[in-house]
Amino acid sequence: MTQIITAFSEVSAQYDAAFVDLWGCMHNGVHALPDAVAAMQKYRAAGGIVVLVTNSPRPWDSVARQISGFGVPNDAWDAIATSGDSARAAMFRGIVGQKIWFMGESPRDDDFFKPLQIIENPVDIQKVPLDQAEGIVCCGPFDPLADPAVNRPEFLYAKQKGLKLLCANPDIIVDRGDVREWCAGALAALYTEMGGESLYFGKPHPPIYDLARRRLAALTNAPSDPRIIAIGDGIGTDILGAMQEDIDALFISGGLAATETDTIQQPDPQALADYLQAQQTDATYTIGHLR
Repeated sequence: MTQIITAFSEVSAQYDAAFVDLWGCMHNGVHALPDAVAAMQKYRAAGGIVVLVTNSPRPWDSVARQISGFGVPNDAWDAIATSGDSARAAMFRGIVGQKIWFMGESPRDDDFFKPLQIIENPVDIQKVPLDQAEGIVCCGPFDPLADPAVNRPEFLYAKQKGLKLLCANPDIIVDRGDVREWCAGALAALYTEMGGESLYFGKPHPPIYDLARRRLAALTNAPSDPRIIAIGDGIGTDILGAMQEDIDALFISGGLAATETDTIQQPDPQALADYLQAQQTDATYTIGHLR
């Protein structure tokens, strides 16, 4: 059963590094969450390492610029691992072919196609119309407010052609301020439901954790066998992924599950227990908001 805590500092000394989600934990899609920033600054000052692990489809340097604009300072983190970087590596290795139909928002998602120097002999990716495509790359919906079902006609055609869909962001929804938006994960789930094949590289799937561990190991102050805790508000991404990776998790109940857990400052214990049981998932610790 999860332990409800009031501050990360109550348990942080047990861990050398934290894999911290961004959206819903460090910012709300509009601005930084000051208490969360302060908590990570305090953790780092005590010797902890913060790796931001995000399902953003963007390259890590693009995410760094974005969160700086939100007000998340550089001294609140050490490294960034993104679903986008994991997915880009697979794309440039040709996992869905050379000619791809791209789903996303331009110019916001254009950085996904930036050259990736770590790949030898990368595939020359070409964006083409659906009827010419060998595969699909999905960074998100064309309209994040539209029901994913609007894509059924295109997905039916793609499934009949046997196209694979590379999902650059497994998140289903995010809250941008007070507005709930659909993410690429919702489209990939629909495509799978329709009989298509979707490929995932972000949380809760292994590739992003491998990338996060490599980003952690590359830091000069990283221990050889670090004790890691994952922090996030996504029960089916952050917390499930931590469980599958056999690492402890701190669930932020005041994010995506605020209503279900009756979280204002802290979750209602019974509502939290009912929610976790319904999700068939558990977290080592829970807190209303990261602080």
